[in-house]
Amino acid sequence: MCLDFIRTLRYRGTPSETDELPDAEAWGAWIDQLGPFTTQVKPESASDAQALREAIHELLTGEVREAVRRRLNRFAALPVPAPSLTTAGALRWQAADPAEAMLALLARDALELVTSPELARVRRCAGSRCGALFLDTSRPGTRRWCSMEICGNQAKKSTYRAKATAS
Repeated sequence: MCLDFIRTLRYRGTPSETDELPDAEAWGAWIDQLGPFTTQVKPESASDAQALREAIHELLTGEVREAVRRRLNRFAALPVPAPSLTTAGALRWQAADPAEAMLALLARDALELVTSPELARVRRCAGSRCGALFLDTSRPGTRRWCSMEICGNQAKKSTYRAKATAS
């Protein structure tokens, strides 16, 4: 989940860089789509989400500064959503502050990933305009693109066009 979260800053470091969490409304929509809550989440701000996103990206891509380590630990220590069983027998997740609880889930997921053997399978997309991080779950561990449908297809088209032009 933390890898999906850091991809909310699309095309990081390129002229096409796009922030999908520019405000509280977008952050709430992201939680509604990927979080465990059944009711709509309305955070006050997206600043904590943006700060956590950058901390997780730094954690997964380089040497972690002390301030980033503290930030990650602070978010991970926040209360997480609690499960409860409704009278209808359905599982429902709740939290006093759902946006804060989502930050805790994301920070904990990142800490678990960085301390697991799966970290060795985190790759940067080979797409020339992408650069997203993804978990390579392919059996041989040789996946190159975050998405074969998008980045992989674009790379194959570019290769084909280059060969056609050279002919």
